[in-house]
Amino acid sequence: MKLLRIGAPGEEKPAVLAEDGTVRLLTGLTEDIDGAFLASGGVERVRAALAAGSLPPVDAAGLRTGAPVARPGKVVCVGLNYRDHAAETGAAIPPRPVVFMKDPATVVGPYDRVLIPRGSTRTDWEVELAVVIGRTARYLETPERALEHVAGYAVSNDVSEREFQLDFSPQWDLGKSCETFNPLGPWLVTPDEAGDPQALGLRLSVNGEVRQDGDTKEMVFEVAHLVWYLSQYMVLNPGDVINTGTPAGVALGRPDKPYLRAGDVVELSIDGLGTQRQTFSNA
Repeated sequence: MKLLRIGAPGEEKPAVLAEDGTVRLLTGLTEDIDGAFLASGGVERVRAALAAGSLPPVDAAGLRTGAPVARPGKVVCVGLNYRDHAAETGAAIPPRPVVFMKDPATVVGPYDRVLIPRGSTRTDWEVELAVVIGRTARYLETPERALEHVAGYAVSNDVSEREFQLDFSPQWDLGKSCETFNPLGPWLVTPDEAGDPQALGLRLSVNGEVRQDGDTKEMVFEVAHLVWYLSQYMVLNPGDVINTGTPAGVALGRPDKPYLRAGDVVELSIDGLGTQRQTFSNA
């Protein structure tokens, strides 16, 4: 299934994109798509309601698409998780996942405007596979059962300001947590429809020029390993988001360093998970 949220910021309504292409509201099933919904068997309730034909259709034309998950408790990010990306930045392949946190308030809709921070000269793009947790993961015993705790997958743009990230602090958070720096969606795609998370192509273009073209099979640490690993150090709660890293092709790794400027248009997609499009403007 493809779950989504439609409407103005703060007024989004939960919905599902049915197989026939219609958008149907989750009226009576939930107030929102959030951690409580995922933890309480919400996906199964939607599946049953779809089968019963009880969900009312809505004309979504012209309506904004919000992030498919409301109010994630945390956004956990994994850096240098593609071999080619580590190489382009001059970093060694990490022996353990490189983990940092991103302000959950950065999460916005997949087509929302993204703001280049004041004083920024090095705002960069990163297409990433996002993992949304559906069941509490705490001290998981092995990676083999980790994917049972995943509610679904989404497209994520882990927007970064490289000067803030690398020059202003030994931590990466300053360059990762600027407002609007995590467009997410358009959909939360359930695992049965998304398929193997290690067999998904990722692409990103800037002003129509392809900059990233990778595949999740090139991850250093696979999704199951990441969920297991993170559960050893923090409790992953329903609704939490994990950004799993980006392939080569970011501005930081290019000789000409073509960082984003106001008016630039970024488009990104992942196989089966949909497409995002953002116009960048000055904060």
